[in-house]
Amino acid sequence: MSKQHIQTEPKIIRILRLKVVDKPGYLGRIATKLGELQANIGQVSIVNQGPDFLIREISLQLKDEQHLSSVLEGVAKLEGISIESIADPVQLIHQGGKIAVRSRIKLDSLAAMEQVYTPGVAQICKLIEKDKSNSLLYTSIPNTVAIVTNGTAILGLGNIGPIAGMPVMEGKAVIFEQMVGISAVPILIDSVEPDVVFNAVKSIAATFGAIQLEDIAAPECFEIEERLQSILSIPVLHDDQHGTAVVALAALLTITKRIDIEIKACRIGIVGLGAAGTGISRLVSAFGVKEIIGCDLRPQAVERLSKIGGTPADLQTVMANADIVIATTGCSGLITPPMIRKGQVILALSNPDPEITPEMARQSGARYAADGRTINNALAFPGLFKGALQAAASHFTDEMKIAAAQAIAGQTKADNLVPSILDLESHQAVARAVEKAWKKAL
Repeated sequence: MSKQHIQTEPKIIRILRLKVVDKPGYLGRIATKLGELQANIGQVSIVNQGPDFLIREISLQLKDEQHLSSVLEGVAKLEGISIESIADPVQLIHQGGKIAVRSRIKLDSLAAMEQVYTPGVAQICKLIEKDKSNSLLYTSIPNTVAIVTNGTAILGLGNIGPIAGMPVMEGKAVIFEQMVGISAVPILIDSVEPDVVFNAVKSIAATFGAIQLEDIAAPECFEIEERLQSILSIPVLHDDQHGTAVVALAALLTITKRIDIEIKACRIGIVGLGAAGTGISRLVSAFGVKEIIGCDLRPQAVERLSKIGGTPADLQTVMANADIVIATTGCSGLITPPMIRKGQVILALSNPDPEITPEMARQSGARYAADGRTINNALAFPGLFKGALQAAASHFTDEMKIAAAQAIAGQTKADNLVPSILDLESHQAVARAVEKAWKKAL
């Protein structure tokens, strides 16, 4: 989302391993005590058993380390229960990194070695030298994406640098591989200078079928994306702008259908015109929305809105006049109940804490309200890139992004706002729609 983030500490997850007397009532005592201490209980499992005891693991969501200390103190006082260990599952899953390069070919004989490497590989090199398009058949290039960051806008943490941002890039790579079978390679560039990022990506672009720019702060992200796409013949996409915009549009398509209003006839207000807010503004404009009003404290951001035909305003004006309000500021509590106009649609997308909670927005008169927990760009970027690679597209078009949004909306079931991120068919539907949109335009 927009990178004007407040430094908000996320909730923590810990796994308690407890030795518990194997008699009725002891698990109930633990659950009661944890409830009294405001600990949110997740999975409970038995991992071992003795003659008169059980070893249980209980997953807890807690406010912070101080909350953890009070929980441990409370549990330790329970009779027949002892704390064996405390584990951080997030740290455990990240140990050693989340990704690895693995061979598709089994190297189990000298003959295989001679085919995979020298002398046999020279034959393939000559084929590609004769016709570079042969690289699409004989190398991994057409199914490989670079995930490029300089670490200037990592999640809600801000400018923490590229190395600290590596776990996010690895996470993206896992999603690419698991959801659509794309090999994705994190690229860390240790510079805040747009020229350095541009030149670095330009120099390595031949290795990849597409470039995903990730967690690069505004306004530099706009310049870097535009410059790279102008000189490269492969798709370049800044996910914070366009991935977020696609999922936001998909959510709006679902909402407006359910409450029977025409999105193109709505006046849409954008609160926060950073990467996400600007991307959403551009995409809803391309979709056909005629009236877009927006606010931001930065003159450059407001100027960008004006260039796409939007109307700059202040927060009060946006809230008073917009039928649909989309907020991407990173400022928790920015929108107060008196600002809500009856019948509005409110999407407060900042994570982890929205500008206003959906519950509060609805209580204040909003017809529909949601936050950023479900409107996640991971619903969009795997299929966007898969479709572009399958189509051998040279760039992303508005039509491709709109097709992706429509595909996501089309895959949304029951009372959900968007599909599950783990819905493989949804990602494939996005890929097919994106590929079709590119080919239709040829």
